[in-house]
Amino acid sequence: MYPHERSLVKHLNGKPFVLIGVNSDSDVTIPQKLVKSGKVTWRSFRDDNNGQKISADWVVQGWPTVVLIDKDGVIRYRDHGNGLDDALKEVIEGMGETFPEEAIHATTKEETDRKFEEPAEKPAEESGE
Repeated sequence: MYPHERSLVKHLNGKPFVLIGVNSDSDVTIPQKLVKSGKVTWRSFRDDNNGQKISADWVVQGWPTVVLIDKDGVIRYRDHGNGLDDALKEVIEGMGETFPEEAIHATTKEETDRKFEEPAEKPAEESGE
């Protein structure tokens, strides 16, 4: 999901949108490395693996769990990521904002990875030139 989340942060900049992550890795260095590498570009909090306070309060039963909360604090979407783009578009457009189509990502992980992580141009030896 990281390429998709980075795309949302980039393309929804200036819109009424904030992405907040919660991570439950037992190794605290994993999320730190993700932030340092630029794969995670949004605020992310660590859920204590022993108490898992955040995931318990939000009744998280699987990862990832995505919760979309509108500006009034109403949960508008809750799932594991499928359908998130449609829900985001509906909420943002419902506030009178334009939803940038380039924020919508590919539907499979493989397509997402290709779309956001392949180099823009292939080196000459790979392209046959």
